[in-house]
Amino acid sequence: MRAALIVLDDEGFDAVTMRRIAQELETGPASLYAHVANKDELAELMLDAVLADIEVPEPDPARWDEQVKDLVRDQIQVMAAHRGIARIAWDIAVPVTPNTLKQGEGMLALLRAGGLTLKQATFAGDALSLYAKAYAYEASSWTWGEIDQAEAGERGKQMVAYMQSLPAESFPNMLQVGEFFSAETARERLEFALEAYLAGLKVIAKN
Repeated sequence: MRAALIVLDDEGFDAVTMRRIAQELETGPASLYAHVANKDELAELMLDAVLADIEVPEPDPARWDEQVKDLVRDQIQVMAAHRGIARIAWDIAVPVTPNTLKQGEGMLALLRAGGLTLKQATFAGDALSLYAKAYAYEASSWTWGEIDQAEAGERGKQMVAYMQSLPAESFPNMLQVGEFFSAETARERLEFALEAYLAGLKVIAKN
């Protein structure tokens, strides 16, 4: 998987083909197909290799909520660190590789340590997974240049100009939220979302 991840980081997911990886390994595509069925399977294995870097903690009922937040942060960090991995994670409906299963089981164990039923933990874990993938997708798009910063900046100026042209009394809140959406507030927004979500789960667990 190392060769595939190098190509992914250097050139993006579209450059990851069976032929290209075979070239990196100095072998033929036929030899690679003996180990990997197709590009979709290769993508799953790349995601699995990245998730292997995340340590899943032993559930501690006394601090399960902090453990959940730590696990989500770690998932975001490793996905954002590799170009295209968050996209792969988003595209795969139900990944069933060893490390994806380990992450899923680990999250469920932490949530159940907090008092949630299996059904509640399943729904909560699904929502947290979706948020982690979406956040990592956005973060990696900026980090790896998939979003043109100059174009995004120009678009931002146009949006500000348009919003300022609107009657203030019609959108008193929307006209003031721009300052809260920036690279500087990204971490704060993540922490707010995790804190709010876990606070809600703690209420559910007690009822």
